[in-house]
Formats: sequence, C-alpha cells, structure tokens
Amino acid sequence: MKHRIVVLGAGYAGAHAAGRLARRLHPADTEITVVNAEPHFVQRVRLHQLATGQHVARRPLREVFAGTGVTLRQARVVAVDAENDTVTCEDGLQIGFDTLVYALGSTAATEGHHIAGVEGALKVRDRLRELTDGATVLVVGGGLTGIEAVTEIAESRPDLDVRIAVRGDFGDWLSDRARTHLHRVAARLGITVHEHTDGSRLAADLTVWATGFQAHPIAAASGVTVTDGRIVVDETMRSVSHPHVYAVGDAGFAAGPGDRPLRMACATGGPMAWQAADAIAARLSGGTVPENTIRYFAQCVSLGRRDGVIQFVTADDRATPKAIIGRPAARIKELVCTGAAWNIAHPTLLLPTRRRRLAPATATVTEQHSRA
Repeated sequence: MKHRIVVLGAGYAGAHAAGRLARRLHPADTEITVVNAEPHFVQRVRLHQLATGQHVARRPLREVFAGTGVTLRQARVVAVDAENDTVTCEDGLQIGFDTLVYALGSTAATEGHHIAGVEGALKVRDRLRELTDGATVLVVGGGLTGIEAVTEIAESRPDLDVRIAVRGDFGDWLSDRARTHLHRVAARLGITVHEHTDGSRLAADLTVWATGFQAHPIAAASGVTVTDGRIVVDETMRSVSHPHVYAVGDAGFAAGPGDRPLRMACATGGPMAWQAADAIAARLSGGTVPENTIRYFAQCVSLGRRDGVIQFVTADDRATPKAIIGRPAARIKELVCTGAAWNIAHPTLLLPTRRRRLAPATATVTEQHSRA
C-alpha cells in the first residue's frame, strides 16, 4: 500500500509543500493528493492590484502539477477528522490520509468588503467601478494589506477621495526612514490619514476592511489542538497533538525567533512548507529530520506600481533602521512577487535523480493503517 499524503489548499504554502514532497519521495511508495476549491492559483500578494482592475495572472493548477506525480482534486473541504484520518468535501467526497498537510490558509477577520481572497477582491473591483468622481473610499487597517490597498486605490483612481483609518500612528512599526517615506507617498497620492481611530465614526461610499486575518473554522473542529483557530505545531510544523498532521502557512501556529509566533504572510508560508515537507520526507524514509529555524529578513511593501518600501527586519520581524525606498523598492517587490509565482509554477524544479523510498517500518505501518 502506498503512503497517502493529502495536502489541503494550494496557495503558497500548500503548493510549495506538495511540490517539495514530490521532489523528495519516490512515487512507487507515496501518493500525494492536493485538494483545492479553485482550479487556479492566484497570488494573494497581488489582490490589491486585482481589486483596482489590473490584470493578475491565474495559473491553472492542473498545469502546475502536470508531470509531477501529484494528483489534484478540485473540491471544497468542509471537515477534517483527525481521529479517523478522513477529509470530507462539499460534494460528499471523503478522502483518507496517512499524513495530512493542512494549508487552508485564512480569510478576512471582518465582514464586509475586503481583499483577503479573489472573490472579495473582485467585489471591491466591481464596487470601485460604480463610484463616480469625488466618492469616498475608506480603507480600515494600517498593516501591510491596508497600506498596499489604499495606495493602489489612490494611484489608480485619483478622482476619488481616498482615506485610511488606523488604530495608532500610520506606519508606526516601520523605521523612521520608511515611515517618513510612507507619509510622503500618502500626501503625494492625496490620501487622508486618520490616526488613533478607535471608536471613531467615519462615513464612506466604500469601506474596505484590512484589519487582519482569521483561520478557517475547519481546523478547530478537526480534533487537533488549536489556538485562535490555528493548528499548534512544533518546529517541524507537526501538530503537537496529532503527529500525522502538519499545518503550514496561515493555518499553522508556530513559534519563531524569540518565541514570537510567526505572522500570517507569504514570507512565512513558503519556509513553513519547506520545513514540513523535509520533515515528512525524512521521517517516512528513516532519515534525519533537518533542524532549520524560520526567520525574517525584510518586509516588502508596494505603494502603488512605481513606489515602495523594503524594510529590513531582525530575525523576529522587528524593523531595523535600514530601508530601501522609492522606485528601487518597487522593483525589488516586483521581482519578489514574480519569483514567488515562478517557483509555484515549477514545483519540482531540480528534481533529485534519486528520490527517497519509504523505510520498511513506515511501509508496514502504512499498510496496516490503510487496512484498518
């Protein structure tokens, strides 16, 4: 019997995990299945562009995984049973697994218009198209998503009255150099900044919520240990309660440098996926589980299409005084996004000439598990 590895979700984390597992493990021993609700991969870090009517590439997942040995099932997951090792989909399909990689990501933490997913970004796009000269657009939230959304909207629609509301100071986590540039760009684009807005009432023709993300509720009902809806994992992205379950990307709650939780971000999802895939491959093949520490290097922020900030950070994601600003930063951010998309499109690049076979003990357990 082949060892059944099921990956839920084909965003940055899920796609990377599946591709890396296909690179590491021999197809004679393992069966890798990716379950995803949508047929295409769309870069989440470009959803603010999609919301303003720009073309954002959609890559068919069947093309992404063609020839890799990875099986794609287009289905919407509605439940996971970690005790009985099954995944239930909306159409009633049940999928069994021996190892599960949970990568269903997150959604907007607030109801209303948002750009946390493709559907939400398209709704914002359609609403923006309805607005006439002088209409007010308010973006709520001063994190990376809020900043990128408000600058993109202001640049693409200079006829609108564009505003942003933040809880504290605008860009208060950035270095002095980066924060000064952010305020300069906001002024150039005509963005009105409302700071310290807790409890404030602000009227707008369109309000776009960017106040954070929350994990899908499926994990909390699966039987695994969670915190804030995210699966608690160890340094190898393995569930602390169910050792055959791994969680990567926004769905996983892992400690980073200084024991600070890794933040929900593309910059986190990829390394988490690599860590999980390498650990799974090592454990199944009887190898040594690699010890790698996930750390941060920079935060890349686009401020429209021609401006940006590259904020260098410490390992635990705190801003340092060093930052790249302006057009060079915008070019770097574009290279990062393009590179991330290219990596997704080539999931088994540099495929090892000799992939690992399952260790005899693992193969025996898998066979017994599958018959149970």
